[in-house]
Amino acid sequence: MAKLLLNLRHVPDDEADDVRAMLEAARIDFYETPPSVFGISAGGIYVRENDDVPEAKRLMADYQAQRGARVRAEREAAVRDGTAETFWTVLRAEPVRVVLTVLAILFLLGLVGLPFVLFNG
Repeated sequence: MAKLLLNLRHVPDDEADDVRAMLEAARIDFYETPPSVFGISAGGIYVRENDDVPEAKRLMADYQAQRGARVRAEREAAVRDGTAETFWTVLRAEPVRVVLTVLAILFLLGLVGLPFVLFNG
């Protein structure tokens, strides 16, 4: 019976491609499910054979450790160089999106607090 190896929700394309290539290189038989039309399922990468699952999980753990170290190093380098994304750089690049997001947060906080105001008022 197939086992889920990687849920593809919020997984960048390059990471999914790396996992596919890793499984192919290790000759582990897998298949992929597409995301659902309504966004309920994001899709996933499944290992077909139960006997291959421990090896696939070991390879996945190694890959994630290497990727994590590489991404952390890239982030640290970006912070050192001053090229890391901050709130202010996003605000300058996309002011409308930031303002709309802040307004949406304030609106939702107002909705959450409205019952307390009505009951205590």
